[in-house]
Amino acid sequence: MTIRSQPLKVATGEQQIAATVVGPRNTVPGVLLVHGWDGSQQQYLALAREVAALDCVCLTFDLRGHGLNIADRDRVTRDDNLRDVLAAYDMLTSLTAVDPERVALVGSSYGGYLASLATLERPVRWLGLRAPALYRDAEWEVPKNRLDKADLADYRSTPVGPKENRALAACEAFTGDFLVVESEFDKIVPHPVIESYRAAASQARTNTYRLLEGTDHGLSTPYGRQQYGHVLLDWLHSVLRTPTKTGEAPAA
Repeated sequence: MTIRSQPLKVATGEQQIAATVVGPRNTVPGVLLVHGWDGSQQQYLALAREVAALDCVCLTFDLRGHGLNIADRDRVTRDDNLRDVLAAYDMLTSLTAVDPERVALVGSSYGGYLASLATLERPVRWLGLRAPALYRDAEWEVPKNRLDKADLADYRSTPVGPKENRALAACEAFTGDFLVVESEFDKIVPHPVIESYRAAASQARTNTYRLLEGTDHGLSTPYGRQQYGHVLLDWLHSVLRTPTKTGEAPAA
C-alpha cells in the first residue's frame, strides 16, 4: 500500500494551525490524533504513519498555543482549543479519501479531555484516551495556562461523576468503542481520574482499559512510547474491523 504525507493548514477562528495528513489513496476510515498541553503534532508523526498503515487516513495537528502558534500560549482558552479540534475533525472528514461516518478520535492528556468534549458535537465512532486530563467546568473562558494547578491537583484526587463534569457527561453519552490508557506512575493524571472516565463510559459499545506499566505521564522513555503505540494500534486494528451493527461489513 502506498502511503503519502501532506502538510495542511486548518482554519480555526481567525487563525490557521499547521497539520499533517498521512494515509493511503483509497477510501478508508479517518483517525484524528490530538496532542496534550506542551505537546505538538511532531510527537505523533511516526505513530500517524503506523496508524495509516492500518488502511486509515490519519491527521495530526498543532493546537493553538503550540507549534507555529506558540505566541498565543498565554491567551488560548479551552474553548479555543476545542474549536481547533472540531476544525481539524472537519478538515479530516472533508477529505475525499475519508468516510465521515467512520472516524476515530484519539487524544492524550489535555487532548483526551478535548476529544471527549468533541464527541458532543461530532459523530465520533471510536474514542481513544491516553491519560486524559480533567478540568472543572468553571472558568471555561480563562486562558488554560492560567488555571490554578494546585486546585486541579486537588480536583483530580477523588472520583468525579458525569453530572459534575462536561467531559465525563460526554463520555456517558458516547455509544461507540471506547479506550482509556493509564500510565502506572502518572503524577499529573492520577488513578481517580482514569476511574472517573472508565465509569462514565457506561453506554459505550466496548469499554477497554489498558495500563502501561513502568511509565510516567509524558511517556518520557522509548519503552513507554513503544508500549502505547502497541496498545493503540492493537485497539484500532480490532475496532476498525469489527461491525457495529448486525450484518454490517467490517469498517476496514
